[in-house]
Amino acid sequence: MGLLRNSELRRSLLVFLAVSAVGVCAAFVWDAGFGLLVLLLCAALLGVFLGLSYFRYRRLAAFAADINRILHGEDAVSLDRYAEGELGVLQSEIGKLTVRLREQQQRLTDDRAYLADALADISHQLRTPLTSINLLASLLSEPDLPPERRQALSRELAGLLSRIDWLLTTLLKISRLDAGTVSFQRERLELEDLIRRACEPLLIPIELRGQELTVRASGGFEGDAAWTAEALGNIVKNCMEHTPAGGSITITAAQTPIYSEIVVTDSGPGIDPADLPHIFERFYKGKNADAHSFGVGLALCRMVITRQNGTVKAENRPGGGARFTVRFYQSNV
Repeated sequence: MGLLRNSELRRSLLVFLAVSAVGVCAAFVWDAGFGLLVLLLCAALLGVFLGLSYFRYRRLAAFAADINRILHGEDAVSLDRYAEGELGVLQSEIGKLTVRLREQQQRLTDDRAYLADALADISHQLRTPLTSINLLASLLSEPDLPPERRQALSRELAGLLSRIDWLLTTLLKISRLDAGTVSFQRERLELEDLIRRACEPLLIPIELRGQELTVRASGGFEGDAAWTAEALGNIVKNCMEHTPAGGSITITAAQTPIYSEIVVTDSGPGIDPADLPHIFERFYKGKNADAHSFGVGLALCRMVITRQNGTVKAENRPGGGARFTVRFYQSNV
């Protein structure tokens, strides 16, 4: 009786009974014996039809139950037993769908884990400067604090606030890149102009440290001026912070038929070999990193460069110091 609840089966059964009734009546009019034979034949065909329909819909019900178990997260369910017969094509497509759903679920799980780790890292990065800010605020509230000491603490407080502002701005830029909402512009730029734009915010700190900045560049580059200048600026800033006072930073750039290359070198102690594989990872701080470093500048740098068909590599020079090599490949190669 459960089969009769299926509207499609009811319609097929009514059509079959109507045709059978017409055939049986016509056969009895022709001959009573022939009519009885047609009646028995129709009854037999009806039984075969109901039997095949029963097993067919029973298999469909089992198929639906297995799909429901997959949707509820049971990984041990296999659809291979439906690979033959009329359900074979449907089984193949649903199999592809389940694979895609599992991959999507895994990506969502990985994204949640990544988000949790990122929030933990951001909280850790902010906790240190905020603790220092609270300490400085308590010191500044002392009524008998000397004016010179108050000015020094105020400058230190302003520096910490500036670094937090830089961190939050950089994290927002990274999140935009992660979300794919950044549209990089493509315009023709001279490499020398691009490098000087990247170094402009660092000229005063470099001068205060007594460091020498040398730029030798020729050729051009097609890409986003603002984002690329910021990425190169983060590399130069990293070299500046790891180069001792009186040291030198050299930037050379040239264009070839295949790529535009920018090489930044410094006269510092170089990069610890254990840090080289991780130096562009987000929130990674090397052994020789500055105490106030957040470990996001070089991560942002790599994201900007790689999304403009480029590569960036860090290594140590044979004579000492670090070397960063950036290459932007021609789009028509």
